[in-house]
Amino acid sequence: MQTTEVGQNSEIKQVIGSLCMMNNRFMNFMLDDNKKAAQVFLRVILGDDKIKVRNVRIQSFIQNIYGHSSQLDILAQDSKGRYFNVEVQRSDEGAPARRARFYSSILDTHFLQPGKLYEELPDTYVIFITENDVLHDNLPLYNIRRRIDENAKCFEDGSRIIYVNSQRRDNTALGKLMQDLYCTEPKNLHYHEFAERMEFLKYSKEGEEKMTDVIEEYAARKAEALAKEAVKEAVKEAAKKAEEKEQANRIELAQGLLADGMSIEFTVRHSKLTEAEVRELASKLSA
Repeated sequence: MQTTEVGQNSEIKQVIGSLCMMNNRFMNFMLDDNKKAAQVFLRVILGDDKIKVRNVRIQSFIQNIYGHSSQLDILAQDSKGRYFNVEVQRSDEGAPARRARFYSSILDTHFLQPGKLYEELPDTYVIFITENDVLHDNLPLYNIRRRIDENAKCFEDGSRIIYVNSQRRDNTALGKLMQDLYCTEPKNLHYHEFAERMEFLKYSKEGEEKMTDVIEEYAARKAEALAKEAVKEAVKEAAKKAEEKEQANRIELAQGLLADGMSIEFTVRHSKLTEAEVRELASKLSA
């Protein structure tokens, strides 16, 4: 019993030790109410050292009474009243252009209160940090704004969509931030604003307890994998037993044919055994 507990604790520590910020849930814990860390993200991605984060929340659920509702990974607001939605997407399917458009629109409907003027609609930024270069132009950053086709001028409606390609991990400020997203050890982080929180989450009892959701999610995935493996083994075992039974039937048929004086060739053809197997049976019958 004690050995099992020690093994489980060791496994949990290994799971926590392997986590990086490209894990959606771990990123949430890293930035939850962590204004300094969120500020680093936004300053580096937007190239603006004057951004001051007022508040940051994770897993913000935005209800849409007319259609699809959404749960935003990270939602931050700065001192100018701008809102920033940061989404970590490891799957290419999770970052289509129309999803970014929808998130942008749902922020608008949520933050423009009844009776307010359209001019009071806050600026919004939807930021997708993607594991792969989903827009395929090998750029570190894709800054997307509406523009007027006829004169190529920006249409300043206050909405921005940004795709960050985490594959570009060079020695620029943005590249170092992307390196930090894949880093599993606090001491190796470039930005110290992340190090203290990672140290707390990974190497303190309180941090481990705080990450209960991550551990439960891991346990659920492991249980699912074990269940699938069990089903696979059961199917394999059933197939093995079926093959053994079929082979026994073939042998029984071959023995009957040989006992009735049928030739080796005839017995092979009708029993579906190999010639070597039939000859071995024949030798046993004549012994």
